[in-house]
Amino acid sequence: MPDYKKGEIHDVVVRPLSKFVDERGWLTELFRTDELDKNLVPEMAYISMTKPGIARGPHEHVEQTDYFCFLGPGNFKVYLWDARKNSSTYLVKQVFCCGVDNPLIVIVPPGVVHAYKNISNESGIVFNAPNKLYAGEGKKSVVDEIRHEEMVDSPFVLE
Repeated sequence: MPDYKKGEIHDVVVRPLSKFVDERGWLTELFRTDELDKNLVPEMAYISMTKPGIARGPHEHVEQTDYFCFLGPGNFKVYLWDARKNSSTYLVKQVFCCGVDNPLIVIVPPGVVHAYKNISNESGIVFNAPNKLYAGEGKKSVVDEIRHEEMVDSPFVLE
């Protein structure tokens, strides 16, 4: 079983989400094509709601890059493990909190195992705009996921 050490993972982008506030409320730009590598332009988008204390993952993708936006409500603990043997940060584990108290964009490249857990007392919302279609065109392809949460003795454990 590999031994992961703490650090920042190469190719993972973590960027603050800015809220533009006025008398009407607020607005946040989730993504702009002029701020993205052309290989990361989303093919689809979805939002998910995660109940308090519940985790999604850990899993990884072979080809897909995830483009997560954690902006609330709720707060999440995000876990990343670099499982890419050719990466300069192979065997690095990165953990941080984000959401309503720390709105972030988190771009996770293929081969980086990832999970997040709702650490709030309320349900949390996550937006994702991956660069690949789930199950391919017309949902006729194999899903690009390696689900570590279903493996016995997985090295990818959430605290």
